[in-house]
This record gives sequence, structure tokens and C-alpha cells, in this order.
Amino acid sequence: MSGIITRLPDLGWMLRPLTEIPGVRHAVVVSEDGLRLGHASAQGLTGSVADLSVAEAESLSAACAAMTMTGRSTVGLLFGEGAGVRQLMLESEYGFVLFTSAGVGAHLGVATDLEADVALVAQQMQLLVAKIGSHLSSEPRDALPQSS
Repeated sequence: MSGIITRLPDLGWMLRPLTEIPGVRHAVVVSEDGLRLGHASAQGLTGSVADLSVAEAESLSAACAAMTMTGRSTVGLLFGEGAGVRQLMLESEYGFVLFTSAGVGAHLGVATDLEADVALVAQQMQLLVAKIGSHLSSEPRDALPQSS
């Protein structure tokens, strides 16, 4: 069986407006099944993850997909099967992580420090999705043709 592997474009450049918000550390665009579509880190960060590497962004993407699936299961139980997840937020002792739907089959994740204005970050995430959501979308991949 043979197939064609298509390299996905890196959408990290679209995330720069988010990483320029005070307190935002990292942003990632992820497909619904956990593939990293792009990521960006704020300039001049210090600490344990000062610059999100591709490997770390891929791990964050997988975690985002898992959180979204968990959220979907939870709202399905509480509000019925058709209920969707619009946004998730995690709070830790070091900051916040926000996840939001970002077009068809894609999600946007942003990590902040504790001093970030989380309401502003969530609003700017929604504005970014409204502005460039079609570029953030990740259509389902086509099945590979069967070879004879």
C-alpha cells in the first residue's frame, strides 16, 4: 500500500497577535485529532519553557485534543449529544491554558502566566478565530486509495 504524505503548512505566524498580549506565553493551533498545525511563543520569555519547541508544541496539541474530547463527552452527558464545546480553561498555580474551537476540525490553545487578563485573552482568541478561522480549519484527511 502506498500513499502520499502532504506536509501541512505551519500556521504559527497567525498566532503572533496573541503572543503579543501581556501575560501570554505560548499559542498553538491543533487539528481535532491532535496534530500541531502551528505554534508561537512570546518574545523574551524566561522560565522552564521560554520557547515552545516543536516537540513540546506537539505534546500540547495532543493534550488539547484530549481535553477537547473530554469536554465534548462531559457536555454530551450534561446537555445532550448535540452539545458542543466552545471553550475550555485550565487554571494551574503558574497560569492558565485556554482552548477554543478555531474553525472546522481545529482548535486554538493559549498558555498564559498568572498576571494575564484572561478575559482579554479569551476575547482576542475569539476575534482571531473570527478573522482568520478559515485558515485555521483542518478538513478531515482523505482516505488513501487502495492499491491493487
